[in-house]
Amino acid sequence: MHKSVQDIIKMKKNGKKISVITSYDYTLASLCDKAGIDVLLVGDSAGMVMLGYENTIPVTMEQMCIFTEAVSRARQNSLLVADLPFMSYQARIDDAIRNSGRLIKAGADAVKLEGGSPITKTIRAIVDVGIPVMGHIGLQPQTTMLSEGYKVQGKTKDAAMKLIHDAKNLEEAGVFSIVLEMVSREVAEIISETVSVPTIGIGSGAGCSGQVLVIQDLLGMYDKIKPKFAKRYMNLSEDIVKSLEKYKNDIESGTFPSNENWFSMEKEELEKLRDKIGS
Repeated sequence: MHKSVQDIIKMKKNGKKISVITSYDYTLASLCDKAGIDVLLVGDSAGMVMLGYENTIPVTMEQMCIFTEAVSRARQNSLLVADLPFMSYQARIDDAIRNSGRLIKAGADAVKLEGGSPITKTIRAIVDVGIPVMGHIGLQPQTTMLSEGYKVQGKTKDAAMKLIHDAKNLEEAGVFSIVLEMVSREVAEIISETVSVPTIGIGSGAGCSGQVLVIQDLLGMYDKIKPKFAKRYMNLSEDIVKSLEKYKNDIESGTFPSNENWFSMEKEELEKLRDKIGS
């Protein structure tokens, strides 16, 4: 049995930190699950790291369902949360419910959506039909980038109070956890102490209940953006390029393929073939 929403909630109560990693495909999701990652997040960041978009805004429900299905086939132990992409939930509550259902049918255990107090009615409606919701405040890539750009959130008293108020409202609306993205460390810690549900930080300090990173950032596979908060545990992009260059050179030099890489006919059958074609 894989982890449940209640298992994640209990982790905060028991003082155990929560590991979250974005995952978009079967192969890497299998490895994340095998490593014991608590939550696999099928983020709309897939639009950037998997599809090459400039930001997350163009990502569609169809694409999110495909990524979610792939990850769901890989996971055995982790909780699976999938992002609702831009404009799949903002316009109408019935859209939000319907699209949340699509992600659940694709294999997710819960959905994540961005927004503070103004989105609480939508969250309540989704939760009321039995679908768990993860909230997301602070930097909201779908909308904050349009108006403010890439900035740390909660650096003034007023901005901090708004974030604290938003977090409390999300909790009251029924979220089981809240992502805090690029929130000042002090405010993230206050929020984590204020709400009973787990907080998942990304660029928001060590005071959160858990942390999330984009797997391509963690493995050093995505060089277009290098956020300060993303700790690189490997630099796979260099290793992959070197391996591909060696592959190309082996083909050009004739060292690949070799005996160990191909299949052969039995000698007797080869002789019959040559007799037949007159060679």
